[in-house]
Amino acid sequence: MNPIKIIKNGIIDENPTFVQVIGMCPTLAVTSSAKNGIGMGLSTAAVLMCSNFVISLIRKIIPDSVRIPCYIVVIATFVTVVQLLLKAFMPELDSALGVYIPLIVVNCIILARAEAFAGKNGPVASLFDGLGMGLGFTIALTLLGFVRELLGSGSIFGMAVLPANCKTLLMILPPGAFISLAFLMVAVNIIKDRPAKAKEETKSEVKEVKAEEKQEKEATK
Repeated sequence: MNPIKIIKNGIIDENPTFVQVIGMCPTLAVTSSAKNGIGMGLSTAAVLMCSNFVISLIRKIIPDSVRIPCYIVVIATFVTVVQLLLKAFMPELDSALGVYIPLIVVNCIILARAEAFAGKNGPVASLFDGLGMGLGFTIALTLLGFVRELLGSGSIFGMAVLPANCKTLLMILPPGAFISLAFLMVAVNIIKDRPAKAKEETKSEVKEVKAEEKQEKEATK
């Protein structure tokens, strides 16, 4: 498998947030700021890559009847490592993300990729799949956090950029998460689908031209 295609698939074609709409709990809960979004996204990406790689390595020796519990044990191991690293080196971020770091264990993005991809493909391809999905998730959370922080707090990564009277408190509250996500999903999917629509329009135009040429030829006979 082409690594670039696998990564592109995770970032654009099957983005876990904007396309598949999975992992919504941390997506809506921790994205009140861009810093929280990128922290949660990178933590999930690290777990995704490591768990995909290990699950792919052991996939042939895991009995089918206990594969899901085995996947969870592997994922939980890496989540524990990530959580301890955050506590040691980024205590503020760990405090801000709170319970959502340990909840990565049951994040449907990680379990879905373990079941759908890592359990059926080689370790290298699984590693790139984890990287692509992790980057897609990180980009989505950072973008959502960026929008909410800018409109709700008037700042970007903690730096004030808008005057106090331009803040909208709603955007950093739960309803703001749903509103921001909805508009971003619409925008991203319009941009993503534009090349395909343009290709279809080109094909239809070519067919029309060929049909006209055929009619002209028949008319001249």
